[in-house]
Amino acid sequence: MSLVVLLAVVVLAGAVLSVQAAINGRLGETVGVLRSSLLTFVVGAVSTGLLILFFEPAQVVSLLEVPKWQLSGALFGVVYMMVMVGAVPRVGTAVATVAVIVGQLGMGMLIDNFGWLGNPAIELSSSRVLAMVCLGLALVFMYRSSVRQAV
Repeated sequence: MSLVVLLAVVVLAGAVLSVQAAINGRLGETVGVLRSSLLTFVVGAVSTGLLILFFEPAQVVSLLEVPKWQLSGALFGVVYMMVMVGAVPRVGTAVATVAVIVGQLGMGMLIDNFGWLGNPAIELSSSRVLAMVCLGLALVFMYRSSVRQAV
Protein backbone atom coordinates (compact mmCIF):
# COMPACT_ATOMS: atom_id res chain seq x y z
CA MET A 1 0.00 0.00 0.00
CA SER A 2 1.46 3.35 -0.98
CA LEU A 3 2.02 5.99 1.69
CA VAL A 4 -0.58 8.30 0.13
CA VAL A 5 -3.24 5.58 0.20
CA LEU A 6 -2.30 4.67 3.76
CA LEU A 7 -2.62 8.31 4.87
CA ALA A 8 -5.99 8.57 3.12
CA VAL A 9 -7.19 5.47 5.00
CA VAL A 10 -5.96 6.99 8.29
CA VAL A 11 -7.85 10.23 7.54
CA LEU A 12 -10.96 8.16 6.79
CA ALA A 13 -10.49 6.31 10.10
CA GLY A 14 -10.36 9.70 11.83
CA ALA A 15 -13.62 10.68 10.15
CA VAL A 16 -15.20 7.45 11.35
CA LEU A 17 -14.05 8.20 14.91
CA SER A 18 -15.91 11.51 14.79
CA VAL A 19 -19.08 9.78 13.61
CA GLN A 20 -18.64 7.19 16.36
CA ALA A 21 -18.15 9.93 18.97
CA ALA A 22 -21.32 11.71 17.87
CA ILE A 23 -23.40 8.52 17.90
CA ASN A 24 -21.98 7.27 21.20
CA GLY A 25 -22.46 10.70 22.77
CA ARG A 26 -26.16 10.57 21.99
CA LEU A 27 -26.39 6.96 23.16
CA GLY A 28 -24.51 7.86 26.34
CA GLU A 29 -27.04 10.59 27.11
CA THR A 30 -29.84 8.06 26.67
CA VAL A 31 -28.50 4.95 28.42
CA GLY A 32 -25.45 6.23 30.31
CA VAL A 33 -21.74 6.58 29.59
CA LEU A 34 -20.76 3.17 30.91
CA ARG A 35 -23.48 1.24 29.04
CA SER A 36 -22.68 3.06 25.82
CA SER A 37 -18.98 2.30 26.25
CA LEU A 38 -19.71 -1.33 27.09
CA LEU A 39 -21.74 -1.76 23.91
CA THR A 40 -18.91 -0.34 21.83
CA PHE A 41 -16.35 -2.67 23.37
CA VAL A 42 -18.56 -5.77 23.18
CA VAL A 43 -19.33 -5.16 19.50
CA GLY A 44 -15.65 -4.39 18.90
CA ALA A 45 -14.51 -7.55 20.70
CA VAL A 46 -16.92 -9.79 18.80
CA SER A 47 -16.08 -8.18 15.44
CA THR A 48 -12.34 -8.34 16.08
CA GLY A 49 -12.62 -11.93 17.32
CA LEU A 50 -14.30 -12.94 14.06
CA LEU A 51 -11.68 -11.11 12.00
CA ILE A 52 -8.90 -12.89 13.91
CA LEU A 53 -10.62 -16.25 13.51
CA PHE A 54 -11.06 -15.94 9.75
CA PHE A 55 -8.30 -13.61 8.53
CA GLU A 56 -5.42 -13.17 10.99
CA PRO A 57 -2.35 -15.28 10.17
CA ALA A 58 -0.66 -17.07 13.06
CA GLN A 59 1.77 -14.89 15.01
CA VAL A 60 5.11 -15.93 16.45
CA VAL A 61 4.26 -14.43 19.87
CA SER A 62 0.91 -14.63 21.69
CA LEU A 63 -0.73 -11.92 23.79
CA LEU A 64 0.32 -13.82 26.91
CA GLU A 65 4.00 -13.64 25.90
CA VAL A 66 4.43 -9.94 25.13
CA PRO A 67 5.83 -7.52 27.72
CA LYS A 68 2.92 -6.66 30.01
CA TRP A 69 3.25 -2.89 29.47
CA GLN A 70 2.22 -3.46 25.83
CA LEU A 71 -1.20 -4.61 27.02
CA SER A 72 -1.89 -1.25 28.71
CA GLY A 73 -3.01 0.29 25.42
CA ALA A 74 -6.36 -1.47 25.86
CA LEU A 75 -6.98 0.47 29.07
CA PHE A 76 -6.21 3.74 27.32
CA GLY A 77 -8.90 2.88 24.77
CA VAL A 78 -11.43 2.52 27.59
CA VAL A 79 -10.49 5.93 29.00
CA TYR A 80 -10.77 7.53 25.54
CA MET A 81 -14.20 6.01 24.91
CA MET A 82 -15.68 7.01 28.23
CA VAL A 83 -14.31 10.56 28.05
CA MET A 84 -15.64 11.08 24.53
CA VAL A 85 -19.09 9.66 25.34
CA GLY A 86 -19.33 12.12 28.24
CA ALA A 87 -17.74 15.11 26.49
CA VAL A 88 -19.41 15.16 23.07
CA PRO A 89 -22.92 16.04 24.36
CA ARG A 90 -21.42 18.93 26.36
CA VAL A 91 -18.88 20.49 24.00
CA GLY A 92 -19.89 19.07 20.62
CA THR A 93 -18.28 16.56 18.30
CA ALA A 94 -15.91 18.98 16.57
CA VAL A 95 -14.49 20.54 19.75
CA ALA A 96 -14.11 17.16 21.45
CA THR A 97 -12.41 15.73 18.37
CA VAL A 98 -9.99 18.65 18.03
CA ALA A 99 -9.21 18.43 21.75
CA VAL A 100 -8.39 14.73 21.32
CA ILE A 101 -6.19 15.55 18.33
CA VAL A 102 -4.33 18.20 20.37
CA GLY A 103 -3.64 15.57 23.01
CA GLN A 104 -2.67 12.97 20.41
CA LEU A 105 -0.34 15.34 18.60
CA GLY A 106 1.31 16.57 21.78
CA MET A 107 1.94 13.08 23.13
CA GLY A 108 2.87 11.83 19.66
CA MET A 109 5.55 14.50 19.37
CA LEU A 110 6.95 13.56 22.78
CA ILE A 111 6.99 9.85 21.88
CA ASP A 112 8.67 10.65 18.57
CA ASN A 113 11.21 13.05 20.05
CA PHE A 114 12.36 10.75 22.84
CA GLY A 115 11.79 7.43 21.04
CA TRP A 116 9.59 6.22 23.89
CA LEU A 117 7.82 2.85 23.86
CA GLY A 118 10.29 1.33 21.44
CA ASN A 119 9.57 3.77 18.62
CA PRO A 120 12.27 5.36 16.48
CA ALA A 121 13.27 8.85 17.60
CA ILE A 122 12.16 11.70 15.33
CA GLU A 123 13.59 15.05 16.36
CA LEU A 124 11.21 17.81 17.44
CA SER A 125 11.38 20.51 14.78
CA SER A 126 10.13 24.07 14.67
CA SER A 127 7.54 23.09 12.05
CA ARG A 128 6.14 20.44 14.39
CA VAL A 129 5.94 22.95 17.25
CA LEU A 130 4.24 25.46 14.93
CA ALA A 131 1.72 22.80 13.90
CA MET A 132 0.94 22.19 17.57
CA VAL A 133 0.49 25.91 18.23
CA CYS A 134 -1.85 26.22 15.22
CA LEU A 135 -3.90 23.25 16.36
CA GLY A 136 -4.07 24.68 19.88
CA LEU A 137 -5.34 27.97 18.45
CA ALA A 138 -7.88 26.09 16.35
CA LEU A 139 -9.18 24.42 19.52
CA VAL A 140 -9.50 27.79 21.28
CA PHE A 141 -11.35 29.38 18.35
CA MET A 142 -13.67 26.38 17.88
CA TYR A 143 -14.49 26.24 21.58
CA ARG A 144 -15.16 29.99 21.76
CA SER A 145 -17.38 29.76 18.70
CA SER A 146 -19.43 26.91 20.17
CA VAL A 147 -19.82 28.71 23.53
CA ARG A 148 -21.11 31.87 21.79
CA GLN A 149 -23.64 29.88 19.76
CA ALA A 150 -24.91 28.08 22.88
CA VAL A 151 -25.60 31.39 24.70
